[in-house]
Amino acid sequence: MDKELFDRGIAKRKATLGDEYVNRTLNNADEFTQPFQQAMTEWAWGFGWGDETIDVKTRSMMNLAMIGALGKMHEWELHCRGALNNGVSKEEIRAIIHVVAIYCGVPQSLECFRVARKVLTEEGLLEA
Repeated sequence: MDKELFDRGIAKRKATLGDEYVNRTLNNADEFTQPFQQAMTEWAWGFGWGDETIDVKTRSMMNLAMIGALGKMHEWELHCRGALNNGVSKEEIRAIIHVVAIYCGVPQSLECFRVARKVLTEEGLLEA
């Protein structure tokens, strides 16, 4: 384990996804999944998110577009919440979904809108 990358990764991961989520995910890791959690914390969060060349807001916006394109809606919901934590506005989320519609199709953008509406409502940014 690269302690420096892991520590940087934990900090970035918690800043974006929240202490509660990260702690729960790490605490629920078992001998089967723990090596993956460690590697992703080091690599994705320590190396990737730890690179300050791209600010966290822009990185969150990129993630929403890419994860939306892949149709991984559980991850999209998680990163939609993280994007709000990183300063992405409701209007910017809508614009990202428009890009998903243009390049990935209307059905995928409808999935993104459905999940975004859920997140934005829960966060008090949209009325139910």
